[in-house]
Amino acid sequence: MQSQDVAQRPVPTPTPTDPVVDVEQAEAALVEHYPRLVRLAYLVLPPGLGRSRRVLTAHALTQRALPRGRTTAPTIPAQAQPGGAWAGDPGYAFVRQRVLRSALEAGLPLTFRAWPRRAQLPVLLPQVWGLKVFPRSGGADELALDQRLSALSAEARAAYVLRGLEQLPDTEVRRLLAAAGAEDPAAALAGADGVPAQYALLESPEFDACSLQARPTDLMRRRQHGKAALAAVAALAVCGALLGVPGDGWGPEGAAAPPYARNPSAEAALDPAKLVRVAPAAWQSSARTDFSVWPARGDLTGDTALLRRALAVWARPGERVRVSATPGTPSGGPPGPAQLLWAGGVDNARVVILYDGLRIARYAEPKDGTAGAAMDFARADGASGAEASAVVLDRSDGNVRYLTAPWVTKAAERDLMKPGSGAMELTLTDGITSPLASPATRTGACASWNVLELSGRDGTVLATDLGELVPARLTAGRPGAARDVTGAKALRGWAPYACSLADLRGQGVRTVNSWSYASQVLPESGGTAEWVCTRAETWRGGGTRALAQFRTPGGVYGAVVAKAENVAACGPRDPHVLAGVLWKAEGGGWYLLAAGSGDVASVEASGGVTGSGEGNLLAVEAEQGAQAELKGSLEDGRVISGLR
Repeated sequence: MQSQDVAQRPVPTPTPTDPVVDVEQAEAALVEHYPRLVRLAYLVLPPGLGRSRRVLTAHALTQRALPRGRTTAPTIPAQAQPGGAWAGDPGYAFVRQRVLRSALEAGLPLTFRAWPRRAQLPVLLPQVWGLKVFPRSGGADELALDQRLSALSAEARAAYVLRGLEQLPDTEVRRLLAAAGAEDPAAALAGADGVPAQYALLESPEFDACSLQARPTDLMRRRQHGKAALAAVAALAVCGALLGVPGDGWGPEGAAAPPYARNPSAEAALDPAKLVRVAPAAWQSSARTDFSVWPARGDLTGDTALLRRALAVWARPGERVRVSATPGTPSGGPPGPAQLLWAGGVDNARVVILYDGLRIARYAEPKDGTAGAAMDFARADGASGAEASAVVLDRSDGNVRYLTAPWVTKAAERDLMKPGSGAMELTLTDGITSPLASPATRTGACASWNVLELSGRDGTVLATDLGELVPARLTAGRPGAARDVTGAKALRGWAPYACSLADLRGQGVRTVNSWSYASQVLPESGGTAEWVCTRAETWRGGGTRALAQFRTPGGVYGAVVAKAENVAACGPRDPHVLAGVLWKAEGGGWYLLAAGSGDVASVEASGGVTGSGEGNLLAVEAEQGAQAELKGSLEDGRVISGLR
């Protein structure tokens, strides 16, 4: 355990060769590298503060790092990978050392022998009232790393972070720790050696205290505190005549039920014994094909303590619980007893999956404790058949593992961009697939897009992981008559447009349909181009997206030439579309190309390019950079505008 004497150790005396940093230089370095400095402080601060308080404290310590005037900065340590954005910047070295020193001081215990340091006191600024803020949730690897770091001393955590985040050699880490007031840098490095060198995880959103989620604080407790404050004010106003509020509360609430804690329905929702458990063979005789006929599976369905924790966290997630929900999905407690779909061990976690008729709720906690628990929500109302075929059970190391419906008999992994490569079969054990590569969190160039192929009672279904609990179903064909992606033709049709799915990650997408609505012969013997409309429907109804894509002959990928949100075009309610693109021929000429769906009788362009033609296609000579407005007339006389 560190002692208060550590905070009082003097900083090593600067040498004449050390650079001098003024306020302006330090401020420039702090502003430029603010997210990195805040991340460093957040990682070093003691986890016992709670995630929300750690976030605010990390920001406060970083903002206090500015000097009051010109000061001497330590020499910049050599980087393990030279040429980083901060390499050779004395201003950055100075503010980094101040942030590190303050973060170490914040972890020291308060004693009666000395006045507390400023970093040990609660943060005055910044403050967030009525909300808890915390970084976005990571995967199982980040949870495990966070738990291991929390078991280290502050100095050992700092050593690990300086090694991994700042990429410093041990000699420089030892020097920085000594300058920041660490009592035994060598012991800190030895302690850091006990944690696996998963340094890439330090760059995860799990530890990014600048990209935050917000949730309300304990609303019931706030209400109780508010009532208590009002009672105290009233008591003072009448000189103590009122000693408390009436036993029945501040006033009648009509026909409302008692507060949550005394509401029988709410209490039943938190009772593991009242969880709905469907019989294993119920789906075989039921007319329903949704999550309500899934049986309870997993090796921990009888673990009452685990189920009680999952239900309690669902209703009242603590400050340190990582909560995420797809857009339009409420994260409140269950309205009544939920249905148990799964409870068991997966990799290094215990996982519980529940269903309340509207949402899928997934609770996960490490196998060796409850610190770092996570709660995820996704809407699944109205799901049936193919849309209720799988739920994400676990993500780890860039892979995803699914829990499949009881009627699924075969699972496979397929690269959507390589339709001729065939599918690789996945093992199914009690409905759980073996891990497959997930495109949900992948960054960089798009060279592949792995999807899940399921076969069973509903035929063959193709679904993709878009970073949510329920994978999105993929279909192909004219809106209103779309079918699942099966067969060589449908797979070839999706391949050039698979990478466009990356724009739909985390948007609560239910289905994505690809519709090849037109083919167009290009001017100057340029061959035949393909026009495709890709439309994403969401679970919440709103937030739909339509993308018009254009692919030239021989092109590997389609190019998005128009997009729109919350429009009916290209969907079952309005299965029509019109889009255009400015295209350059091999001979150097520029053309405005436009294509509409098959029932477009004529197309007209106005503005920077003018022209019209009968039928659903148009090609007009244009100038480079020209812009035009498109208008199409349907066979029934209705006019539609170009997608934009």
